Amino acid sequence: MPEPKEIILGVTASIAAYKACEVINRLRERKVNVTVVMTKDAEEFITPLTLQTLSGNKIVRDLFALPENVDPLHISLADKANLVLIAPATANIIARLAAGIADDALTCLCLSTRAPILICPAMNEKMFKHKITQENIARLKKAGFRFVGPRKGHLVCGERGIGHLADVEEIIGQTLKVLK
Repeated sequence: MPEPKEIILGVTASIAAYKACEVINRLRERKVNVTVVMTKDAEEFITPLTLQTLSGNKIVRDLFALPENVDPLHISLADKANLVLIAPATANIIARLAAGIADDALTCLCLSTRAPILICPAMNEKMFKHKITQENIARLKKAGFRFVGPRKGHLVCGERGIGHLADVEEIIGQTLKVLK
């Protein structure tokens, strides 16, 4: 019997963070083990307890938390991952990754892993279309990062535009495709 797949789900500070719950559920239905690494600001949108309950795994939030073993936490997670999925991904996390900034558990993990990284942006259209954001996305794509979305949809500001998180089914479909 094949080993279960290991996905690290990065959750960042977006109003779309609640959709991480559905992503976790859909992956678990497919017998994928999900460990959530969330940014500190993501806790303003969704609780660690919710994500821990759904994933069945301890949530990683603090880069300096004492690991259960002697290996640095971000390195042990990076080594076990078959895929790192960041959904939702803010302009902030995209910029930090593009600049090579490793200042929290999620960015350190992304810079440590050899697993594919799939990014699902979610932000206001003005932020998404900004020249710097587009340059950051291009830089990450050139480095081998993959992207799903964003899509056109209703945005928090009340407008319709590009910046809406891709549909969960599309995220799951692309995730499973990358895992194969």
